Amino acid sequence: MKIKVLLLNLPWQRNSSWGVRAGSRWPHIRDINEGEYLPFPFFLAYAASLLQKNNINSFIIDAIADKVEENKLFEKIKSINPEHIIIETSVPSFHNDLRITKIISEMGFSIILCGPNFEIYKPEFLKKHEFINYVLYGEYECSLLELLNFLEKGKNLSNVKGLIYRDRESVVKNLKREPFDINILPWPHRETLPMNKYLDAPGEMLTPCAQIIASRGCPFKCQFCLWPQVVYQGNHYRAREIKDVVDEMEYLVKEKGFKSVYFDDDTFNIGKKRMLDFCGEIKNRGLNKIQWAIMARPDLMDEEILTAMKESGLWAIKYGVESSDQGLVDNIEKGMNLQKAKKMIQFTKMLGIKTHLTFTFGIPGETKQTIQKTIDFVRKIDPFSVQFSIMTPFPGTKSYDIFDEKGLFVIKDFSAYDGHFKSVISTVNLTATDLENAKIKAGRIWLDHLRKRRGFFGNLRRFQEYMSMYSLSSAFRKTLSYLKYVVIERKKYVDTEDI
Repeated sequence: MKIKVLLLNLPWQRNSSWGVRAGSRWPHIRDINEGEYLPFPFFLAYAASLLQKNNINSFIIDAIADKVEENKLFEKIKSINPEHIIIETSVPSFHNDLRITKIISEMGFSIILCGPNFEIYKPEFLKKHEFINYVLYGEYECSLLELLNFLEKGKNLSNVKGLIYRDRESVVKNLKREPFDINILPWPHRETLPMNKYLDAPGEMLTPCAQIIASRGCPFKCQFCLWPQVVYQGNHYRAREIKDVVDEMEYLVKEKGFKSVYFDDDTFNIGKKRMLDFCGEIKNRGLNKIQWAIMARPDLMDEEILTAMKESGLWAIKYGVESSDQGLVDNIEKGMNLQKAKKMIQFTKMLGIKTHLTFTFGIPGETKQTIQKTIDFVRKIDPFSVQFSIMTPFPGTKSYDIFDEKGLFVIKDFSAYDGHFKSVISTVNLTATDLENAKIKAGRIWLDHLRKRRGFFGNLRRFQEYMSMYSLSSAFRKTLSYLKYVVIERKKYVDTEDI
């Protein structure tokens, strides 16, 4: 091994709640309703495996997954004593990350910063923050390998693509790295990570559930989407070889004991032939009894694809819909035909595949009427689960520029950019408070819908499950809280069309 490096997903907490950063297209502080949801840190893990393949001694610490407090993290760093520390940051965690990073730098370590944060991609950032040694922008795995090799050999850093660095008194931003064939990457490092703590299992899939990607990038041009615009530096779509993907799936299930697999691609279902070949490979290996799930676009589906997926073991699908109003969907350049999307969602359900739908409030053109239309759509189509969020334009996206040009940001404090609790924008028709209330209302109505769908016996089983997980007194407190809501608060949300 040539040199020793440490890759870090820093701790990030607010009060008693932990954040979600590395591996997430939507970094945020977890909401209580998300449970133990935690995405796998793909970029860090791929970078670690690529470095190890090239004889660079790399360690990785996911302080969020392992819930490592700051002081304990500093002790771990000292014990490893690496030459360089690679830290992945994000917009909502930015202030938190810089504070901790400065402490680590003052301990005498070289800092390489990266991640889906457009603010660090500006040369001015490195000028202002002298405790950061290098910044890697875009997809950073290959840039990191190249940087470390150049540093070890004392070569000129001007040829390292995707690098921002200091050259005497000036800051230099090198050319961006062109999109590369992701088949050159070895499987992501998992051996020293707490794999049972990563959880993204839509449709209540069996756990432990392994997370895999079968492709990277997206050809569609949704204005709000962070990774294509900031990380991938454009709409570059690249697929892995099907055999290698299924090899990884088979290895994780048969050798590592995972009971299900979630494919966390930006858009999994691109290319009909590829989808059918993928399903065929799974069936040929007898893996169709393994539950798997994907993130996909409903308008790219057809009955043949969905039927083949179901026959090969597909258990659940996450569909990004955003709004039930075609005009709003068009306003964010999603390029989705909602009529076809609705038809495919219904066919997905008919096949018995669990559907998870995502919506966001605050798209340009949003009104109280379009919000109510989306809420009514969700109740009518009745998915297995649903996610509501508030439009949160991240720097570096087209959405950010549009809202900024129109003066619709009400706050630019990055710590508020989580789309859960606080709206950082208003629209022409709605205030930030309107959008926050809309998310609360939609969530309340959905929970009310679920209680009705479960029925008396379903709710009784839920009470028993809660009692077995916690205690009888906790279950009764939960029940009393619900009864209080039904008698006093429910009508504010369910029985009115006001936001």
